[in-house]
Amino acid sequence: MVFDNSYIFFFCALGVFNCLLVSIYFLLLQKKPLLKNRLFGLLTLLLSIRVGKTVYMSFENSSYLSLAQVGLSACFLIGISLYYYVRADLEKREAIPKSWLVHFGALFFIILLVGLTWPYPMHVEFWNTYFVWFIYFTWGIYILASGYELREQLHMLIRYPRKSSTGHTWLVLVALGNLLLFTSYLVGYFWLYLVEMLTFSVVIYALIFYYLSRSDRDSIFQDRPEKYARKRISAVEAQHLREHLERLMKNEQLYKNPDLKLEELSASLNISHHKLSQLLNDNIGESFRNYINRHRVENAIRLLQEKELFTVEAIAYESGFTSKSGFYTTFKKVTGTTPANFRKQFNT
Repeated sequence: MVFDNSYIFFFCALGVFNCLLVSIYFLLLQKKPLLKNRLFGLLTLLLSIRVGKTVYMSFENSSYLSLAQVGLSACFLIGISLYYYVRADLEKREAIPKSWLVHFGALFFIILLVGLTWPYPMHVEFWNTYFVWFIYFTWGIYILASGYELREQLHMLIRYPRKSSTGHTWLVLVALGNLLLFTSYLVGYFWLYLVEMLTFSVVIYALIFYYLSRSDRDSIFQDRPEKYARKRISAVEAQHLREHLERLMKNEQLYKNPDLKLEELSASLNISHHKLSQLLNDNIGESFRNYINRHRVENAIRLLQEKELFTVEAIAYESGFTSKSGFYTTFKKVTGTTPANFRKQFNT
């Protein structure tokens, strides 16, 4: 379908142009770019190619079918670029792992092989009827995988929006923008391509607005957080935080929540999750997981002594464990014996 509204064309084309400029900056112009920024540049480049193709072919009566192949090929790699962009940021990767390169290379080889074997101009029906669904399926899988990686950040943003960092909020917004664009492409396939073009421009402008509205926006494309070793917690503050943390464990029994996350516990303490991680590792000498599991085991020990009629499995769930096997493994690691043997020894 061809559109002739110049205002809509300008709005959509400007979104593509801005996205292309962003990709050029992060891929070619930024001095000593971080890995996450290069991947963000790749993501925006692929998006601008995919949507740019749609804009051109929708507003120009073009029969240049090879352009459609380029757009769909770019679409095939959008999902994996989003996924590794998210992981590179969350994991603070400085260099791209070989496994990521192999993964990228495999998908690139697939789209290249299909493009050379069944070029779009001569196999339009194959691309539009069959292969396009494989492309969208692949994109969708990586969006889901990105959402899984961002589950803690999304949970934090929903429950404690004021405590969510700008950088993590940005990642969630980029992923949600991809989800919206993916959905709009499915709608456009069955109904109207105009939906996907407008959605893309709205997403781009919304991200730009969010970026410009944040006073700490530089943190989005820089390393974060600042390594907390440079800002060690004083002995007095560490003691205060430890006492507060123990009170939370004793009075509110937060460890009984099987889905308890570091971010949630830090919010209860009213400190950042990076500071809580530092407190646990440097001042208490335990990881978050070991600290919580220790309290769960201590609670289980008390129940094993006091609740003779409770089954071991019931005690496990009451203490915050999600499985009987996990309870047995952790209990033996902490106490040196199994829950059943502990109960026998206590009752003899």
